[in-house]
This record gives sequence, structure tokens and C-alpha cells, in this order.
Amino acid sequence: MDFGIQFFPDVGPAQKSAQAYWQDALALVAECDDLGYTHVRTVEHYFNAYGGYSPNPIVFLAAAAMRSAKARLVTGAVLPVFNNPLKLAGEIGMLDAISGGRLDVGFARAFLPHEFARFGISVNESRARFDEGVEQVRLLLAQENVSADGRFHKFKNVTSLPRPTQRPHPPFWVAALSTPESFVTAGTAGHFLMAIPFAGARMRELVGLYRDAWRAAGHAGNGSVMLAFHMFCAESADEAVRVAREPLNRYLKSIVAAASDWTEGLSSQDYPNYDKIIAGLAKETFDTQVAKGCAWVGPPGELAERILAFNDEVGGFESASLQVNFNTIALDDARRSIRLFAREVMPAVRARLRAA
Repeated sequence: MDFGIQFFPDVGPAQKSAQAYWQDALALVAECDDLGYTHVRTVEHYFNAYGGYSPNPIVFLAAAAMRSAKARLVTGAVLPVFNNPLKLAGEIGMLDAISGGRLDVGFARAFLPHEFARFGISVNESRARFDEGVEQVRLLLAQENVSADGRFHKFKNVTSLPRPTQRPHPPFWVAALSTPESFVTAGTAGHFLMAIPFAGARMRELVGLYRDAWRAAGHAGNGSVMLAFHMFCAESADEAVRVAREPLNRYLKSIVAAASDWTEGLSSQDYPNYDKIIAGLAKETFDTQVAKGCAWVGPPGELAERILAFNDEVGGFESASLQVNFNTIALDDARRSIRLFAREVMPAVRARLRAA
């Protein structure tokens, strides 16, 4: 199992400036190579304290590439629905070059209604725009003199520059939340899978659907699954809870507030049951997330046992992407946490997995 760090800003100017947030993030990225974290990841969101400090993950990842010589750079994820594929393909090629071929491209459909409304795009076009956008970006990266006659974007005889350093293109990941179709589609297409384990025990079924679809489509291997977790590691359980409880509670409230349109009458065939999903999230707390294994908060020995138990529960996954400075967690606290986790938790987990 590989471990990386991710940054999901869920603060606004009243809590922390964007300058302060990203300088803290870059300071943590600088720890990756010495500590053995294998990737750095961030998101694309807009306008709101939930994610709005990161409208373009490629900008941050270009800076992160200068702070780490080894870590993979993961867009987690870019949103084709709000991007022209010609521009996105060029930016991907540029970051792949800057990083020396260390880019992994994660794509997502977007799910916040306020973003669709402000961009003037219907939520009912989400899946169609996603499918078309990912395929057009793939063609632009893998081939030259590309033409496309899509529903949303059309172009003729285009060779995207810079050409990707990794051929035919950087690895593609697809984000999925809880809709079985999304997991099956990712596996069938041969894309790697990134998910947030809000579904708890149901993740075993969903990950199984992905791997079954991967094999059924004839792809080599078993695919790859990256799950995202909030993580705070401290010498004692009391200290870990004291630092992480309220920041995690505020994060959970921020996602529900940002997606509140789903519980206020909005519906879409592209997002079945999202009213129920967001309503369910509204009931989540620090305690429920820890109990489900979705948040890893505690001392090293306890975290190692929780990680191994969760890995067994979902049937195994390849990569953990750790939110380490969520909400208002201070740089010094986050730095101590990732150092302790790397020193004591990561070796213990890997040793047990090897022995198994």
C-alpha cells in the first residue's frame, strides 16, 4: 500500500488566506521525499470555501513538482465539464514536462450545483460532458492531427503541445462516489479509480464491481484503487482527537453546505439519489467517520490496526491519499502528524501486508 498526501482547502479568507494555506501545503510537500509519501494531490473547485481556493490543481502541482523530486503529482480531480479539452490537454502536457513525467491525471464529473449554475451549464449534461471531455483529452494526448465532432466541443486537425512526456499519456484516474455505474464504467475503460469511502462497508461491493469490470474488459492486472482519508496522527489518542475533532466536523459541515441544493428540491438523472447522499452526509460527524474507518485519527499503533482492518473490509486497495491539513489544522501540527505516521504507521502496515 502506498501513501500520499492531498490538499483540499475548505477555508475562506475569514479563517486563513489563500497565501497562508498554499504556503503551508508546499512546506508539507517538501517533506514527501524524505518521509516516503508517494504522491501529492489536489482538487478543482470554485467560488465557495469548500474547495474554492483550488480552481486549477495544475497550478499548485507545478509548484509542488519543485518541492519534491519523487512524488507523483495527481489531479484529484480536474473537471472536464468546466474546461475546454484543447486547453486542458495542453496544460496536462506542460505539467508532465515540468515534472519529468510524474503526472497522474484524475478526472471527475463535478457534483456541486452552485458551480454548474455559475458556469451556466446544466447538471443534466454532466455525464455527457464528462465522457466527451475525457475522450477528447485522451485523443489529444495520445495522437497528433486530431479531429473531433463532439456535442460540446469540436476541433479539426489539432496537434496538442506540449506532447506528453509519458506515452501515450499520463495515467488516467476517474473519481467515483457511490453510484455503481461509475465504478463499472471506470473499470471497463481501463482507468484507475479514486474514491472517498463515505459508503463505508459498501465500498467492498463497489470496488469489486470496478475490478470485475476491469478484468471483463480484458485489461491486464486488476486495476488500481486510491481511497482518500482524513488523517491525523499523534502520540496519544487524546491529543489526536483534541486537534482533529473540530476541523473535521467543520469540513463535514462545509461539504453539506456547498451541496445543499441537492436536499432543497434539485434532482438530476445524472446524479441519482444525491439528495439522500447529501442528507446522509449531514448526519456524519467526527465520531461516525472515525468509527467507519473513513478518518484515521489516533496514535500510531491504533491507526495501523484501523488501516489493516479497513483494507480487509473493502477487499484491498493500492493507495491511500491523506488529507493532512484539513480545515484549520496548523502547519506545525500537520508536520508532526505526517512525520510520526511515516515513521511508525507506514512501516507497520506494510510489514503486516507483506506477511499476509
